[in-house]
Parts: sequence; structure tokens; C-alpha cells
Amino acid sequence: MPAPARRLRGDRGVSILEFVGFLPILLLIGMAAIQLGLIGYGVNQAGSGARAAARVASQEGGPGAGVAAGQAAVSGWLDPEVSPVRGAETTTATVQVHVPGVIPLFGGYDITRSATMPTDD
Repeated sequence: MPAPARRLRGDRGVSILEFVGFLPILLLIGMAAIQLGLIGYGVNQAGSGARAAARVASQEGGPGAGVAAGQAAVSGWLDPEVSPVRGAETTTATVQVHVPGVIPLFGGYDITRSATMPTDD
């Protein structure tokens, strides 16, 4: 009868070392996915704020009401800057939001969106 095979003790703990070596890459990929999600959210919020500001500013509310409507349509933590311009034919509102950076060593991102509506007379 053959003798049972002996286990080699030289490979103990190798899998945990591989995991520890791969962990920073997994964390970086996860944070990049979160950052892309935040940027997408910021784009959506800036577009919604621009449409709301242009819609209200194009009506009898004027640019002051457009600024208030644009800021109300955007999440406050994005720090929106709303600037509607009412013209004779069209009203254009521009909203800029700041998305904070999640990945270390990278700053935040400024996102700008504009919307144009016909001016009501």
C-alpha cells in the first residue's frame, strides 16, 4: 500500500497574500464606479435645474424667479450656480454644479448644462 501523500507546507497563506495584493485594485475600481455614478447624477441634476430655470424665467416670473427655480430643482450639496438670460425670443438658463471627487489625488468636477425655452410675452 502506497504511503499517503504529504501536504506541502510552503503554500500556506498564499491566497491571502494574493487577495491583499489585489485589494487596492478592487478598491480603485469601486471608487471609480462611485465617481462615475456621481458625475452622471450631477449631469442629470444640472440638466433638470437648467430646464426649470429656463421655464420659469421665460414666463412672467423673470430671471430672479428662474434662479430660485433652478436652485430648488438641484440637490443643495452640488452647490448649483444658476444664470438665466431672458431674451426677446428665447430664454436660456445655464446651471453649473460641482461634483466632489471620491478618488484621492483627483479634484472635483464642474458640470455645466444649458436649456433654452421660448419667451412668453
